[in-house]
Amino acid sequence: MGPKALRKYTAEGVGTCMLLATVVGSGIMGERLADGNVAIALLANTLATGAILYVLITMFGPCSGAHFNPAVTLAFRMSNSISTREALVYTGVQILGGVVGVWLAHLMFNTPVLQLSETVRSGPSQWISEGVATAGLIGTILVVVKVRVDAVAWSVALYITAAYWFTASTAFANPAVTMARCLTNTFSGIRPLDVLPFIGAQLIGAVCAAYFCRWYLKETREPDTTSEKVLPRVRED
Repeated sequence: MGPKALRKYTAEGVGTCMLLATVVGSGIMGERLADGNVAIALLANTLATGAILYVLITMFGPCSGAHFNPAVTLAFRMSNSISTREALVYTGVQILGGVVGVWLAHLMFNTPVLQLSETVRSGPSQWISEGVATAGLIGTILVVVKVRVDAVAWSVALYITAAYWFTASTAFANPAVTMARCLTNTFSGIRPLDVLPFIGAQLIGAVCAAYFCRWYLKETREPDTTSEKVLPRVRED
């Protein structure tokens, strides 16, 4: 493994670690300070998550693409933007980074490091929400990368901030995040039994969005086979 590849994989692992540390840590902090007001706790969790996404994508995007999400990696593999080997390594370091991020949040808030969540997140409304949340996230990334790459960080951060509130599941939209969050019995946790249906819905949403974006972004113009170049008309006063 060369230095460039090592930097990419490290960026994915560290970025996912910091994302989970923020999700879980802000959930704990919000719950402690909200005095039982779940809406306030969720708002704190939402704002922190959106903010850190903007920072992490800005920091690590130029190096690794800042996926931090196996569903995003899958979508880019489907478009042949990365190889199968890269996608598998990305997924592995994302999952590992997510777990470490949860443990880091526990250490920062002086709670037991090893936990399993007891929070039930199950049922059709939750699964549909995860499919919709993930499809929207993948669509946002694939389209904005194509039409205005400098706006990706803002777009993803704002989308997730909104999706926390318009989905019943609070938009996990990320298999690595889902797996890691079953290891915390705090505000942002998910019961281990509920992880696989969430991931299934997320992957379905990601695949559907990838195919939609392939169609939506497809070039429809015929290739220019003439040698003549059309230059912009210059105004003469």
